[in-house]
Amino acid sequence: MTARYRQAGLTLARGTRAPRAVVQELQRDLRRLGYLRAGLDGVFGQETERAVRALQADLLTNDGQGSDGKAPLAVTAFNRGRVRGISGVLDEPLGACLDDLVNDPAVPQLPRSDDPLGSNREALAAVLGMQACPAPVPFLLAILQQESSLLHFRVPTQADPDDFIVVGLDRNDRANPDRVTSRGYGVGQFTLFHHPPSAAEVAAVVLDPVRNVERAGRELREKFDRFVVGTSSGTRADDRIAEIGTVALRECRYDPGDRRFQRDCRQCVLSAPRHSIAPGAAVFPGATVRLDPTAYHGQREYRDLPDRTAIGCDWPYAVRRYNGGGVNSYHYQAQVLSRLTRDPLLASLLP
Repeated sequence: MTARYRQAGLTLARGTRAPRAVVQELQRDLRRLGYLRAGLDGVFGQETERAVRALQADLLTNDGQGSDGKAPLAVTAFNRGRVRGISGVLDEPLGACLDDLVNDPAVPQLPRSDDPLGSNREALAAVLGMQACPAPVPFLLAILQQESSLLHFRVPTQADPDDFIVVGLDRNDRANPDRVTSRGYGVGQFTLFHHPPSAAEVAAVVLDPVRNVERAGRELREKFDRFVVGTSSGTRADDRIAEIGTVALRECRYDPGDRRFQRDCRQCVLSAPRHSIAPGAAVFPGATVRLDPTAYHGQREYRDLPDRTAIGCDWPYAVRRYNGGGVNSYHYQAQVLSRLTRDPLLASLLP
């Protein structure tokens, strides 16, 4: 059946009035192909426009190659000369490209759930029941709460029936700001740099919450092992070096034989002295970088924040490096630590 947004002469753009059902069908197809982060509200707003621009960018440039491997197909193969620029406007040629992508069985689509509340409960239970985790579960859960709100699927509302898997979109190509450079999927935000994912990746890792989260745990562990105490600015956490020094990594304040080893993290964070970070403050003593707002983090200050230097381990510094480097990573670190002390869901899950 031909999509309603593929009507002859139809143009959909931000700010124009269009039937809700038509826009909603467009949003659903953009969502199932991984171009729209969230929202099936039937309103062609900023996020829908960004999704349309991302689709146009892929039709022009996505040959299926990614830094982490090759996609099962090239999105450019579906263009066939129909899309020639990036406008954020859906017209008949672009609608035909999108409809062709959706109806081609070789194009993997993102999963959805008939019972997202139940699926989310099952996913969280599976994550909490993981037999082995390479990183402390409390810090990992706080990261997942930051990344996905500990949801595997979006939960629909009366106004928005979105029940697809949670997806995060990064656009980090300054030369091509409309291009989605990576996508994080599900509760663990399992990240892929090629697009679309293969059917095997969707079934085995995107959809499976434990395998989805295991990668996040391995990545956090790698950041701890290799990017906290290193030999250069690229392999160390400069805040840790400035505040703690170059002493050996501190895995936990408790011995491995203690039942609290890497399990009592929330209590350690709660017991740490509090401090506040003022607007424009240096990210650590002596640093030239200031904690200014960014495109990803608009917050200017943090109050009543646990002092990372007094927690007794180096996982707070690994949490920052999990998010990379620069100003954004310091915002990320502050927000994760704040979640460990204040988030009601984490409080109900952790000792």
